[in-house]
Amino acid sequence: EDGVAVPVTVIEAGPCVVTQLKDSEKDGYKAVQLGYGAQKEERLTKPALGHLKKAGAPAKSVLREFRVDEVEVNVGDELTAAAFEGVNYVDIVATGKGRGYQGVVKRYDFGGGRASHGGGWVRRPGSIGMCEFPGRVFKGKKMPGQMGDKRVTTQNLKVIQVRPEENLILVKGSVPGANGGIVTIKEALKRK
Repeated sequence: EDGVAVPVTVIEAGPCVVTQLKDSEKDGYKAVQLGYGAQKEERLTKPALGHLKKAGAPAKSVLREFRVDEVEVNVGDELTAAAFEGVNYVDIVATGKGRGYQGVVKRYDFGGGRASHGGGWVRRPGSIGMCEFPGRVFKGKKMPGQMGDKRVTTQNLKVIQVRPEENLILVKGSVPGANGGIVTIKEALKRK
């Protein structure tokens, strides 16, 4: 309203179909299973198709479970972005972008060696252990290796706008993962 431009990420949040309700007597915990994303039936296994048909839901590409204290929905109900109306802050969970095998400069922001005065190592970690005692490299040492492609949670993202007719949520800032990736949106845990 005041003309300030706010950078947002647009998230399509639904429609999600309730495919299963888990209860503490039968399953040992209470949870709601949601299905999202249209899928061709021939791409699903017969057990998965039977599971969805039992719920009266069409073929879905993604199934996710959410732990709850009290169940307020029924199997077959459709949840949309309207569920986030009135929510000011959210946490978003997704698989971050995979960056492959990386060295310590990119992976851990090491400084590297000197570029002049006889330096022969520029993007290397330097000494990684002691010789006589303890005579080994400690576990957890920051070294080159696989970077990214892990579950990442971004907390306390401000909800700028909810568009229930289009199933869109506009969140301030960036969210983890690649464009078009699957994300989980929850009400902010640390901020009410």
